[in-house]
Amino acid sequence: MVQPVYIANTAKMNKAQQQYFTRQLMHWHATYNERSLPWKEEKDPYKIWLSEIILQQTRAEQGLPYYLRFTAAYPTIQHMATADDEEVFRLWQGLGYYNRCRNMLATARYISTELKGKFPDSYETIQALKGIGPYTAAAIASFAYGLPHGVVDGNVYRVLSRYFGIETAIDTTQGKKEFTALANQLLDKADSAGYNQAIMDLGATVCKPANPDCTNCPLQKKCFARENGLVGDLPVKSKKLTVRTRYFHYILFVHDNKVWIRKRTGNDIWQNLYEPYLAEHETPVQAAELVQLPELRLFRLKASSLKFAGKHSQRLTHRIIESHFYTYVVKRPPAALPQDGLWVPFEQLDKYAFPKTVLSFFGKNVYFY
Repeated sequence: MVQPVYIANTAKMNKAQQQYFTRQLMHWHATYNERSLPWKEEKDPYKIWLSEIILQQTRAEQGLPYYLRFTAAYPTIQHMATADDEEVFRLWQGLGYYNRCRNMLATARYISTELKGKFPDSYETIQALKGIGPYTAAAIASFAYGLPHGVVDGNVYRVLSRYFGIETAIDTTQGKKEFTALANQLLDKADSAGYNQAIMDLGATVCKPANPDCTNCPLQKKCFARENGLVGDLPVKSKKLTVRTRYFHYILFVHDNKVWIRKRTGNDIWQNLYEPYLAEHETPVQAAELVQLPELRLFRLKASSLKFAGKHSQRLTHRIIESHFYTYVVKRPPAALPQDGLWVPFEQLDKYAFPKTVLSFFGKNVYFY
């Protein structure tokens, strides 16, 4: 149980403490920060925006190869704006949170057509773009244009809450306002991009969520959490995430070396991605029960011909998707299959974008390629 010994609010922080924080952080950045990423020295607002969109909900190490592939395929925002949707989604495949990709395409096309290809150059106009919130707007404004806006992401919350001993929950309106105000107050106005990069890098490489490297932290001497043994308790979150499990039963109808797939178009996860025939049920079911589900009775499938091919679990933010895969070889295409589906040759499946869980299944069953 965390004891209520935190500093109540940022108003109690003295000026010397704040100046020490910024001075030490900038010195560390200039002399010891060796984190190398291609977008760190970038000034092109398009590429900075692209990196920030990719890095939303994604670690830098995971996002790096995607950034390199996207910049190679679409070197300018005009290239992305004119790209085919399916092509862009295939490049995005595996990153998850596909709404980011949809918003990215919409924004690229808006800038290309409505703004004549000129990326907005103020915090307010950047934040007005689709898919861009306060953090991303601050990052682009700072890194591309040198504007004095402090970024506040998970790394920043962690560094500030630990150093200053802030107990305000980071997932509350009050917390977001408080941390944003403090980030802007601490900002090195002469080098906002350097400061923002420094504090994010410190959080990513030193002040980590677990097993932080306190002995090599430039802020250790005045860090409240370290002095009071509260490193593991900060930052504070008020909400506990409720996670539920959904059970997907995929049937891969196979005919003449082709498999039937369909694009997800509903207002649900994985919108615009392809998948085999899906039967969702509140619990996992075996083949004999599966063929008796109301949506499958029309197919008149034989349970003995429904072959279990594997199971895969994928964790999303608010749910776990447990997918069960079955194959069913048919002599002729079932009339009960939805008309908006496609019969795709195995060797052409790589031309379509799939959810990570389906892609993983295909990857383990190389006969699909």
